[in-house]
Amino acid sequence: MTIFAAPVFDATVIYEGNELFKGQGAAKGWAEKLAKELECKIGVEKIGTGWVLTGTVDGDACKWSIVGQRLKRMD
Repeated sequence: MTIFAAPVFDATVIYEGNELFKGQGAAKGWAEKLAKELECKIGVEKIGTGWVLTGTVDGDACKWSIVGQRLKRMD
């Protein structure tokens, strides 16, 4: 099962129209899961009142937030 299909049951906040992780600890937990799936280093970054996952995939800097209780790459 892909991490992108797993529901995110952690608390979230809305900041500038994006649903973000409310706590750094929850974001770090999901960053570890995403790092295993993508086989690359994934970290967390505070944006406004919440946290996003960050990393570089295939040479592209990426950020992931939450959409409908699923991880989604931010545009």
